[in-house]
Amino acid sequence: MKVLVVNCGSSSVKYTLFEMGNEKKIAWGLIECIGLPEAFYKRETVKSQERKESVKVANHTEAVELIINELLDKNKGIISDVSEIAAVGHRIVHGGDKFSKSVLITEKVKEQLKECFSIAPLHTPAHYAGIVAVEKMLHGIPSVLVFDTAFHQTMPDYAYMYALPYEFYEKDHIRRYGFHGTSHNYVSQRAAVLLNQPLSDLKLITAHLGNGSSITAIENGKVIDTSMGFTPLQGVVMGTRCGDIDPAIIAYLIDQYPEYKDGKTLNDLMNKKSGLTGVSGLSADMRDILKAISEGNKKAQLAFNMLVYSIKKYISAYYGVLNDADALIFTAGIGENSAPVREAVCKNLNALGIELDAEKNKERSSEERFISTNNSKVKIIIIPTNEELMIARESRRVIGNNE
Repeated sequence: MKVLVVNCGSSSVKYTLFEMGNEKKIAWGLIECIGLPEAFYKRETVKSQERKESVKVANHTEAVELIINELLDKNKGIISDVSEIAAVGHRIVHGGDKFSKSVLITEKVKEQLKECFSIAPLHTPAHYAGIVAVEKMLHGIPSVLVFDTAFHQTMPDYAYMYALPYEFYEKDHIRRYGFHGTSHNYVSQRAAVLLNQPLSDLKLITAHLGNGSSITAIENGKVIDTSMGFTPLQGVVMGTRCGDIDPAIIAYLIDQYPEYKDGKTLNDLMNKKSGLTGVSGLSADMRDILKAISEGNKKAQLAFNMLVYSIKKYISAYYGVLNDADALIFTAGIGENSAPVREAVCKNLNALGIELDAEKNKERSSEERFISTNNSKVKIIIIPTNEELMIARESRRVIGNNE
């Protein structure tokens, strides 16, 4: 059984084809800069090395057509007929309050997804374009929507509600939704395996740290709270996002600077020009920040300290909410690869039973591994995330259950 996972961005299509018998990917690739004069296509299969080329791709339909034709190519492809694909799984960033679990695509589901455009205007329309493109190229093959927000739908109302007049929740569905749910779900399941305990018996704090970052408190396999909110802007300091700020700052900026009276300009400021980039004046890339720190750059050091401090605060808060923790899990680009960030985050958390083994932390590896001391009450684990595999699993489950 093969499942194709598709992740459509505003100007990109990323894909992975899995053989679900052994859950191994057999083909994967990415088309970027869709709609621009020159797009870029890189792809690889288990039978061939990575190939890159510039292409002309006007829209998502053309991108998906190019991908499917490549998969079917007699010389370079990996399948002989589209019927070998049992299902297509689509990553959807925001399901609003309409979708609390993965669903099989129907015309009704597509109409409901359109109603989510307004709460994720940078993402959902692109996802929808990808869905339509896949339906055109793979007519009759079932597609499944897998939502980043779905895993967080177990949060209690007192955790997901904002203390605004209740009518804004009723009318505009303003509430905390949380993101990176597919990643948090995957690593929590892997943690249970590594700890050799049922997920239903565990209290976990999962830290998805990348250009976008979120921290989640998980008890008995259910999300209790998560740092991102109505949008992915809330929470810890990130690569280009400011994270938590006093909301009155927004009103102040609107009053003081005419250019920020436009919502899009203000949104761009907080989402694309803040965070590590805004404070350091350099980059959103942690490697650039660390290099600048080594050269004595004080703004880079400040940006690093702010990011680390914001993560420590959420970990400490969620330890309190859970009233204990069995494990702290690091995942995603920074979480998996930046030993200095992990070390700084865990420093002085020994009162919570979080004790990092400095030597284990420094070891370079792409494998799942424990980096806590033998005496650490809370186990510290690095688990490389695999959102694509989780989407493939969900798609297989949904079509198997005919949901």
